[in-house]
Amino acid sequence: MAGGHDRLTPEGRRFYAELEKLRSKRVFVGFQAGKVTDDRGVDMAQIAMFNELGTSEIPSRPFLRQTMEKNQDDIKAFCGEKVQGIAEGGTAEDALKQLGVYGKGLVQAQIREGTFKPNAPSTIRKKKSDKPLIDTGKMRQSVNYVIKQKGES
Repeated sequence: MAGGHDRLTPEGRRFYAELEKLRSKRVFVGFQAGKVTDDRGVDMAQIAMFNELGTSEIPSRPFLRQTMEKNQDDIKAFCGEKVQGIAEGGTAEDALKQLGVYGKGLVQAQIREGTFKPNAPSTIRKKKSDKPLIDTGKMRQSVNYVIKQKGES
């Protein structure tokens, strides 16, 4: 290219290197198997799955899917802000961590405030509450995030 426009500044190289880091990683928000159990020793990831998908005795209360559907535009805007932050000197690692914390908060809010099929009368009597998905609060508190390399399971 004429005029030396084919060279990146150090800031440009740093920016592209950080974008490459973003492309190579993924943020997973939810429950990590084997990390937290309830008082009976049941894995919290299983409890979340039973509630998200439903069972023969529990209706589906899709809090994870609802979180993504309800907040899709806000999540995209948040990601755009994080890329702008990288352009202004931030790092991919910080952006990914902030996205994880943001997603965790969205899921926890959906568990707390979402509209779901009501609890059965027997469950209400046992829990002394008609609020689905919240008994002790441990499932909501167990929402977390992990950052992994793309393709890593």
